[in-house]
Amino acid sequence: MKLKKLIPIVVVALVLPLAACSSSNGSSGGSTTAKSTVNWWTWDDKQAAAYQLCVPGFEKANPNITVKITQYNVNDYFTKLTAGFVAGTAPDAFQNSVPILGEYASQKQIMPLDDLIKKSGFDLGKYNIGVSSWKYTDGKQYGLPLDWASSAFYFNKDDLKKAGISEDQTANMTWNPDNGGTFDKIVAHLTVDKNGVRGDEPGFDKNNVAVYGVGSLAAPDFNGQTSWNSFASSAGWQMGNKKAWPTKLNFDSPTFVKTVDYVRSLEARGFAPKYGSFTMADTEQLGSGKVAMIEGGSWEATTFAKLPGMSIGIAPTVKGSNGRSVISNSNANNIWVGTKNVDSTWKWVTYMGTQTCQSLAGASGSFFPSISASMVSVVNAQAKQGVDLSVFENQLKNKELNASPPMANGQKLTDTIQPMFESFFSGETSDAIFKQATTQSGQILTGK
Repeated sequence: MKLKKLIPIVVVALVLPLAACSSSNGSSGGSTTAKSTVNWWTWDDKQAAAYQLCVPGFEKANPNITVKITQYNVNDYFTKLTAGFVAGTAPDAFQNSVPILGEYASQKQIMPLDDLIKKSGFDLGKYNIGVSSWKYTDGKQYGLPLDWASSAFYFNKDDLKKAGISEDQTANMTWNPDNGGTFDKIVAHLTVDKNGVRGDEPGFDKNNVAVYGVGSLAAPDFNGQTSWNSFASSAGWQMGNKKAWPTKLNFDSPTFVKTVDYVRSLEARGFAPKYGSFTMADTEQLGSGKVAMIEGGSWEATTFAKLPGMSIGIAPTVKGSNGRSVISNSNANNIWVGTKNVDSTWKWVTYMGTQTCQSLAGASGSFFPSISASMVSVVNAQAKQGVDLSVFENQLKNKELNASPPMANGQKLTDTIQPMFESFFSGETSDAIFKQATTQSGQILTGK
């Protein structure tokens, strides 16, 4: 993504693929001796452009294969995939997101890759994260990771300087659900009302805030990737009762409930904007000068760095009793079961999984490659342009990344749980709603 965050799931019910024509031209039965075209789809315009850079090298090495890359808006992407499955015109391979693995694998729309991996000797060990997330409940590998995403805090260096807060202090923010730790103190002091009074000073007017110490940490998605998740996880909370294919989500955990109550308290005290009051993107919020610090996605790092008239720093997420724990999503390549160009398609998706291709494609910093060696290349390339990605590199090195678990019935889960989060963060309901969220998530995940 992007890196994009956990993307909206818009999968609808599928039927088994029809015995219709392939989306590719030419060879049948996997032969690469005849001319063939491999169609590859993505929802991410940045990755479409990035992986296009790999096409000339691939086609030079494979003169009988042509690669066609197509990008669709994320709101249309999965609907178009579904239509392609039904009509037999789906792309040979495509970028997919972990929450949708269960949908496509259960309906046998995507191909298990184990035999191809074994036959070609493809090395899964080159990936830094994401391999296990693409194993279905049958134990088979359905995806080759393309990227990974996480989150961090982006801050306005001038706001820190005016507040007398050092960058080292933001790099070592602690947090706990009882008093908020040093994170709470930093946020309070960064907050300034319209009379110039700071949030931790007498006379602070929480109803007339000029600069919020932190952007809203409230989010309706049940993963909370760029919001509350890093706080709950750092305090020892785990989203599911299992790391893969959970049968319930732990929203009734006292640690989770304390965390979201704390998030809502930031708004009540005037240290963060009210839920839904800002409709602009994270980068625009920081760029507007209305917030001093905001949690954002790793895929936004280069965009934050280019905010006009501002010097932006990047700080890691908070440290809790469980250290730092950052939820991470890994997108991957899937191969459609209906492709008539298995060998050609496999050549392309494995070429995308080479250090050469991922280093070239990832150089812009718009997404983080899933191959360890290529990630190093991206960090070095961006450092030369003045963008320090060491925070994210350290998340890998220090094993702070907490993979988003694959789970069943993702669309139904989203449709059911998201309104509960919205009602809580908007103040319409109390935290008692999360007992209901736990019960219903269990029913949805188990299909009961």
